[in-house]
Amino acid sequence: MPVAPIRILLGFTVGAIAILTFHQGMWEMLHLLKIPRLIMPVPYPLGRIPPFGMPHIVNLCLWGSLYGAAFGFLMPRFALPLWVCGLILGAIAAVVEMAIVTVNAGMPIGAGWTKPIWIRALLLNEFWGLGVGVLTPLFISGTSGWMARRKT
Repeated sequence: MPVAPIRILLGFTVGAIAILTFHQGMWEMLHLLKIPRLIMPVPYPLGRIPPFGMPHIVNLCLWGSLYGAAFGFLMPRFALPLWVCGLILGAIAAVVEMAIVTVNAGMPIGAGWTKPIWIRALLLNEFWGLGVGVLTPLFISGTSGWMARRKT
């Protein structure tokens, strides 16, 4: 199998793993610290969300995986360290979430430009992006991961 599809598949997987570890780790921190206006509910939310009625955590993993797949595909073009690229990915995900996803959920664009909502979105997505950047080298060739030893 050519390397690009493997990078995409592994990026997809890393995106989900980063949601389950880094993103939800930050979510738990915000939950436990109880900072006024930044408080989050219990992590790993299982409540069903529209339009398909899937659990919220599954929806988060799906979106994280799609961004991770793009990250895996584009990785050979990155000139910066992967953890920095992961932070950039997290910022892009936060902006897309606040500009597009919130509108589709019936909220105003930018979630009404409310600072606490933006801060939470940036913290969660930046920590997730950092996770993608840190975990990717463990899996994808050209870094120091197990695929570096594969001949393709």
